[in-house]
Amino acid sequence: MNEHTLSLRLERVAANVPAGARLADIGSDHGYLPVALMRRGLITAAVAGEVATTPFHAAQRTVRDNGLEQQITVRQADGLAAIEPHDGITAISVCGMGGETIRDILESGKRHLSGQERLVLQPNGGEQPLRQWLMDNGYSILHEELLRENRFYYEIIVAERIGPVAYTAEQLYFGPLQLQARSPVFIAKWQRLLLQKRKTLASLAHARQTVPEEKVEEIARQIGWMTQLLA
Repeated sequence: MNEHTLSLRLERVAANVPAGARLADIGSDHGYLPVALMRRGLITAAVAGEVATTPFHAAQRTVRDNGLEQQITVRQADGLAAIEPHDGITAISVCGMGGETIRDILESGKRHLSGQERLVLQPNGGEQPLRQWLMDNGYSILHEELLRENRFYYEIIVAERIGPVAYTAEQLYFGPLQLQARSPVFIAKWQRLLLQKRKTLASLAHARQTVPEEKVEEIARQIGWMTQLLA
């Protein structure tokens, strides 16, 4: 993968960034996403934010090699602290981290959010707590995608703040729009996870240490939801 050829996962993220956006890509790694979008003429400006030194330098190099220093600013900063008011950001992408990590980045960086941005989020697991944060902060989920790449399932969640929204516990778990669409890849993902959860529950029943009752109940509830979903 490079700025010329994005992974399927990043291509789908790119497809959900609005045309003409001023993008902040948080945890930008090599900066491939903003550079690819800029090379294609799909965004007008970008900030590539990276907290770790090695990827920060890699992103600087990608931007420099493509002659895009005027359009893309690379900043070493923690989470949304990479965004400055004068950037006029209209879209934020956060990709390739656990859902809880993305949630924590959004929560700790709240003061950097104007509420006008589109959030394009690609969590690696932990989607439920991330959706919970979006609901609690008035973000509606406008679009959801699920794809399989290299044997892994990836979800993309696109959200905007357009007023109070209420999702059920099941919608937060499966994704409100995924639950409606029930695509073949969605069904395949949950068939696989149902087997895993049943194994987990069985192993907890034979565990030597006592397992908190709430944990067992939570897994049993999830198995119930999945069984109903796949019935």
